[in-house]
Amino acid sequence: MARTDEFGEELADFVRRVAELRNARSVPSGDLPTVLDAAIFELEHVAGQLWPRVAGMAADGPAGGAPGDRQEQQLLKALFQRMPVPVALVDRETVVRRLNFAATAFTGVRAGYATGRPLTGFLAHADRAAFRSQAAAVARGEGDRSLTAHLQQEPSVPVRATLSALRPSGEPRTAVLVVLQPAGTDVPSGASRPGPAPSLTETTRHAALMDLVDAMTTALLKSPSDDRCAVLRRAAGVLHGRFADWVVADEGAARLTRTAVLAPSAEKPAAADVAGQDPASCPLVAEAARGGSAALQVRPEDPDAFGADASGAPVLVRANVTSLLCVPLTAPSGPVTGPVRGVLTLFRSGPRPAFSMAEARAMDMMARHIALALERVG
Repeated sequence: MARTDEFGEELADFVRRVAELRNARSVPSGDLPTVLDAAIFELEHVAGQLWPRVAGMAADGPAGGAPGDRQEQQLLKALFQRMPVPVALVDRETVVRRLNFAATAFTGVRAGYATGRPLTGFLAHADRAAFRSQAAAVARGEGDRSLTAHLQQEPSVPVRATLSALRPSGEPRTAVLVVLQPAGTDVPSGASRPGPAPSLTETTRHAALMDLVDAMTTALLKSPSDDRCAVLRRAAGVLHGRFADWVVADEGAARLTRTAVLAPSAEKPAAADVAGQDPASCPLVAEAARGGSAALQVRPEDPDAFGADASGAPVLVRANVTSLLCVPLTAPSGPVTGPVRGVLTLFRSGPRPAFSMAEARAMDMMARHIALALERVG
């Protein structure tokens, strides 16, 4: 059983590396020999290491589990889920295996969404490297660790994370148990603690968002009342630069039309390729138009989520996208939400901070205002 699990992990790592090599097609031509050498190395690894192990495992019989443990395992799972403190079970790379009910309420992330994704993806960027390093040390057996981190949804609130090694029964690898709690909760008995002082950084961000919403409202009120494309272009102009590095606007309902692509000045060739895309070829846009739900992604996992450029390279890789927002333009229509009238997609790239939940909420509000402006034109 241990041998099979270890081989499965190596095979999964190999698949991930092949995906990275496939995405590397967009690198400059001078760097392609390095990519080719890496591809040859991976093929040699399969031929010399993985394939002989497949042949050896085929000769082994299927491993059977010990009967009678199933009820105990179910009980332990129930206890884990019902623990009153936020607890997560992750592997040495911080990928979430389990998240209990208290942890979903504490982080604001659904367990089904978190499972299979790195827990560091829900932390502030500045804390991710330290958290990964401490989790790896705990998994190596170097003792329990504790550190202070910040959730991306509430970066102003420090969180104390305690990491402890755990060896699940029947598994060859050591997992890491992470307990989360607000930092500084040990208030002396009888003492009263005033509310947290407003953070200057958070206050500044909130003011900037309010200024952005005001600028958007002003632009929509001044936009022409007989041209949908002009309305969308004006809205995209408000968002470009001050809020996002890239703004892609698609107008329509059953059939989307690419209306505007605003990109950094150094990305004109890439912007031309994106402008020539069919929005239906962008899975992220098509899903937003079909389901009417917004998407916020940090370090997008699927490089093909926004389609490919003319050379076949993924747009998200070519634009070096570190976070994105894809928002359908819908407005309330009585007690229900009206039809989708377009989709706005925003990219941030390079060292710029990722989109926060507060920014996503503000963008959702502006999307409703844009949809109302389009509805007025219609």
